[in-house]
Amino acid sequence: MPVSQDVLVPLLLTLKVAAWATIFASVAGVAIAFALARLAFPGRELVDAAMTLPMVMPPTVLGYYLLVLIGRRGPIGAWLESNFGVTLVFSWQGAAIAAAVVAFPLVYKAARAAFEGVDRQFEQAARVLGKSEPEVFVRVTLPLAWPGILAGIMLCFARALGEFGATLMVAGSIPGRTQTLSIAVYEAVQAGKDDVADFLVIVTSVVCVVILVASGELLRPRRVAA
Repeated sequence: MPVSQDVLVPLLLTLKVAAWATIFASVAGVAIAFALARLAFPGRELVDAAMTLPMVMPPTVLGYYLLVLIGRRGPIGAWLESNFGVTLVFSWQGAAIAAAVVAFPLVYKAARAAFEGVDRQFEQAARVLGKSEPEVFVRVTLPLAWPGILAGIMLCFARALGEFGATLMVAGSIPGRTQTLSIAVYEAVQAGKDDVADFLVIVTSVVCVVILVASGELLRPRRVAA
């Protein structure tokens, strides 16, 4: 079918929401993953469980929690509206936050595993050579952990691309403003627009398959030539 507004608008909006959601989740996920991978403190595994919770919690429940926090009567939402005139509910920014929360565990778990897999001897060797801790992180730890982190970021983007429940709860389904691909598929099916739904499903499926294959290649162990 030719690309129409029914397809192009939600596709572009979804890419924007997924991109920002991935940025939010990646920055927070990598930072928290590095802290938990390197610091030992009482309750660390409890914090890890809390960070992983969005992976197993129903998206609609997460959406409800977000509404409680960032809704117009919520502590964060009320503060943003009163001080900056910003309303996150029923906006693409709210959709990005919802998608980021849902996709966060994917980048967090991958990043933590990648950091824990870095040989600490390389970091210690850099310290012996006089490198500061930020230099050790940027020049040693991050490059060694980067393939795993990048795989997590790609999975995070794929998850944000297909997010439905939490996004619908927080942002609703406003065509051209908050109607992402997954929501557009649902609306198209409800409206009997099977051709639009079929095309949107194909586009989403192809993008997700490409991302999964690419992330799998990044995580595949490399053989070192003798």
